[in-house]
Amino acid sequence: MTGTTNADVAKRRDGAIARGVGMMTQVYADRAENSEVWDVEGNRYIDFAGGIAVVNTGHRHPKVMAAVEEQLGRFTHTCHQVLPYENYIRLGERLNAAVPGDFEKKTIFVTTGAEAVENAVKMARAATGRPAVIAFGGGFHGRTFMGMSLTGKVQPYKAGFGTMMPDVYHVPFPIDLHGVSTEDAMKAINALFKSDLDPGRVAAIILEPVQGEGGFYPAPAELMRGLRALCDEHGIVMIADEVQTGFARTGHIFAMEHYDVAADLTTMAKGLAGGLPLAAVTGKAEIMDAANPGGLGGTYGGNPLGIAAANAVLDVIEEEDLCARANELGSRLKQRLEAIRAEVPELVDIRGPGFMIAAEFNTKDGVPSADFANAVRAEALTRNLILLTCGTYGNVVRFLAPITIQDEVMGEAMDILEASIKAVQAKL
Repeated sequence: MTGTTNADVAKRRDGAIARGVGMMTQVYADRAENSEVWDVEGNRYIDFAGGIAVVNTGHRHPKVMAAVEEQLGRFTHTCHQVLPYENYIRLGERLNAAVPGDFEKKTIFVTTGAEAVENAVKMARAATGRPAVIAFGGGFHGRTFMGMSLTGKVQPYKAGFGTMMPDVYHVPFPIDLHGVSTEDAMKAINALFKSDLDPGRVAAIILEPVQGEGGFYPAPAELMRGLRALCDEHGIVMIADEVQTGFARTGHIFAMEHYDVAADLTTMAKGLAGGLPLAAVTGKAEIMDAANPGGLGGTYGGNPLGIAAANAVLDVIEEEDLCARANELGSRLKQRLEAIRAEVPELVDIRGPGFMIAAEFNTKDGVPSADFANAVRAEALTRNLILLTCGTYGNVVRFLAPITIQDEVMGEAMDILEASIKAVQAKL
């Protein structure tokens, strides 16, 4: 885009796009390949955001692009409810086989992660005949009304939008670093059952196996077991929100594979279709079948291009062993961060399974420091590395590079990261 600058496009954006659509950078992308992005000025960046865990298989993976191009030559839309197509069913069969749980499964396809969450709640309510849903503080489940009601963070997701959906309850999520244990979380649920909510009214409990927006905190194994037992005791549907954790990001196809219990329903999106909009819910057949025909679906749900891309993504994950690759890359990144931590006491925690890694920063007095985390992100951007922050306190840097990132680019990115952290430490 010769002659166009980021500043030119930014000025146009300010006049055309609603303020509520947030911006993390003023870098306007022109093209991308695997783990690298070039802006409209021709500047090259290393992408450690991955579209927020969407392009796990890299920007424009050749196999994914070939599948989309082949489908493009056939048809782009018929609406599956009107004229169905075989690859939609094939992808459903593959997800039924891949999602953890030793029971018969079925799948529906929608377009966004929030839509997947909404539909999971609908099916849980239809199956149980109950209205209430329990979620966790710090969790993120989308920006639709049910999604943001379930989300355990007010700013920026709930502020100014009025009354949230009824019959949604929140309990603390276990984070040892912040003084909340699994015992505390389970006690909070039991206290809720004693003071405010009859467990016989609860349709579902929803959680992320690794909290995404909340700070990349993995759910303890004892929490998963406790929730599974609680759900079994009271006939509650357990929903695993795998929108950000799915598709090799944590070293497994799904993060629930790290646990010895299974959820009843699993929501997914982001990495499913390698950059095309596609989401799904997969779960126990009897729960998935609870809604009447016409109660689920949507005009664009399971778009043929997204379905074709997703089938190719599953092929790439298997053929390139991206689960093992995620574990390898995550180990390399953790080792480098630990070396940095030895010299930077503000780096108080390094965590995450597979290649879903986070670094948490405090002040030297032990107070969560959003300033430090944001300064690292900004400094890295000046050095052409794209990073994201997250966390209830905004003090976490999260790393979501494509799992297909080249070794030499990974090394370059880690050098930039170290230089950025040390530069911020020197300034602050």
